[in-house]
Amino acid sequence: MDKVKVAERIKGLRNRSEITQQKLAGLLGVSRPVVAQIEGGERKISGDELVKLAEIFNMSVENLLDFRKDVEVILSERKEKVKDIQQVRINVPQGSLEKFKEVLLYILSKVGSKPNIGETVVYKLLYFMDFNFYEKYEEQLIGATYMRNKYGPTPVEFRKIVDKMIEENDITKVESEYFDYPQTKYLPLRRPDMSQFTANEIEVINDVLNKLSDMNATQISDYSHNDVPWLAVEDGEPIEYEAVFYRTLPYSVRDYAEDV
Repeated sequence: MDKVKVAERIKGLRNRSEITQQKLAGLLGVSRPVVAQIEGGERKISGDELVKLAEIFNMSVENLLDFRKDVEVILSERKEKVKDIQQVRINVPQGSLEKFKEVLLYILSKVGSKPNIGETVVYKLLYFMDFNFYEKYEEQLIGATYMRNKYGPTPVEFRKIVDKMIEENDITKVESEYFDYPQTKYLPLRRPDMSQFTANEIEVINDVLNKLSDMNATQISDYSHNDVPWLAVEDGEPIEYEAVFYRTLPYSVRDYAEDV
């Protein structure tokens, strides 16, 4: 592992995330001078620290160490998502941003107080809501971009949208423990506005909550690992929505016999 390249990568991700060395140090559980040494290539990074950094920057360890490709999330009013080969730039349209925020608030208002509902579980609930709706109606619900990593599908936009929601006092972040494991929870500070959602969208959202919200992080991650869209791509790659049409039981939510 090239310390210089890793150092440049971490510094670049920190700057893009608009966080200071002091804040990164706090998230990483080290002192600010240690972060400076890491970014200067003067200190080797441990395996545990790599895992923590990947979580902080909302990516897999493989993506963190892939110097050829990067992911940038831009919250904007543009209507398209723009991607290129070397750098993945994801523009989140205003409509998708608002739907993402309200669905997250709805999840938190319904099940956020359950002890098992941490950040990892929320990732998977969002994934199944998005992909189940697409399979059933061939339309986007939120339309977030999910990357494959060893913990299951991860919504790339999540971190930036959550930071914005915390800033706007929509939610609050709580660091806790669940069975002696660290857990990041989010609690709603206002009611969700579901007026922009159709009856079909709300039905799919509720179906996912009813079926999966009692699972803990390990259970729902393991469950997601057998879904065809996740199986169809390599680690660090975006999961394609079209793969839902090749799902097997018990993941498929569409009655294809009715389409004949």
